[in-house]
Amino acid sequence: MSGFRDHPSRFDAAYLAQVFDQPSEALSGFTFEPVGTGQVGDSYRIGLDWASPPLDAATALPSSLIAKCPAGDAASRETARNMHLYEIETQFYMRFGDSCGARAPQAYLSTYEAASGDGVLLLEDMAPAAQIAQMDGCSLEQLGLALNEAALLHQSHWGDASLHQHKWLTYSQEDERRAFLAALVPAIYPEWRARYEGRLSGDILDMGEALVARFDAYMLGENRGWEEPLVLSHGDFRLDNMLFTDTKSRVVILDWQTVSAGAPMNDIAYCLSTSLADPAVRAREEEALVARYHAQLGAKAEGYALEQAWQDYRRAAFSGFIMALVSAMLVERTPRGDEMFATMAERSGWQALHLDALSLI
Repeated sequence: MSGFRDHPSRFDAAYLAQVFDQPSEALSGFTFEPVGTGQVGDSYRIGLDWASPPLDAATALPSSLIAKCPAGDAASRETARNMHLYEIETQFYMRFGDSCGARAPQAYLSTYEAASGDGVLLLEDMAPAAQIAQMDGCSLEQLGLALNEAALLHQSHWGDASLHQHKWLTYSQEDERRAFLAALVPAIYPEWRARYEGRLSGDILDMGEALVARFDAYMLGENRGWEEPLVLSHGDFRLDNMLFTDTKSRVVILDWQTVSAGAPMNDIAYCLSTSLADPAVRAREEEALVARYHAQLGAKAEGYALEQAWQDYRRAAFSGFIMALVSAMLVERTPRGDEMFATMAERSGWQALHLDALSLI
């Protein structure tokens, strides 16, 4: 079999056995089925039927794994390639998977094909840990577990200027990318607004209109809230990208396609706004939650006062709204996707309004 193996149908027993340094005869066969709800990547659970008894009794071989592959939908796949998402995620697992501080699945294989811009990951199967439905939201206790992982992630490379040495961590900060988004968002907003007219409050849609009118200043002006302090930032830190078991175990963080060298409060504002279904609960609890996260940073955050963190949090309140706006217009459209993006925009929109984030642009 030749060519880049970008789907389980292109795998064979010898290929999978080799991932675990086993001869081909060690794997009797395998099965696969789709899992997850990714918009720019397709995931599959692969069941592994190892020969019995194992050829190497000292080797612990998994009975299943997760294959994360390029999207089958052509538009979503092209969007992911253009935004370097497959490159970013495979490089993350190769270089930071074991040192990012947060709990992430073990990568058995991380492979990237530069010619096509496609990448494939073979990851530890974290079952029975499961997602909490993004649209349902989570409890404050569950949100606290997620923020624990955010603090560990940000601590791991806090103020680490060497992050800029990895080009794939800086795509989102490039002037060309910022200029592209500064032009794209005003161009797509009228269609996006028309799509969600009646679904979202007019106050949120009008806030979006005002943000779009100032988008050059938001992306390219002096008051950008994502420059410092420099950390390893997840970029899409929300419930659909997390796995929970109970209220005492650590949360598993997935989907590292948007990881970057960035500022921490984007992850925090984005997570708080999109995770809590009731905007009144978010408005009541967010200052305490930000303070709790800041305290967990400990000595790492010396020189980064809580007052500054709060201001940066307010500036970052548009993160979820912008993600919902751009993603909705660039990936395959589905009923679930439409509602997910509407929910993200709604929750983040109320956050931005409550925090008067427009005044900080």
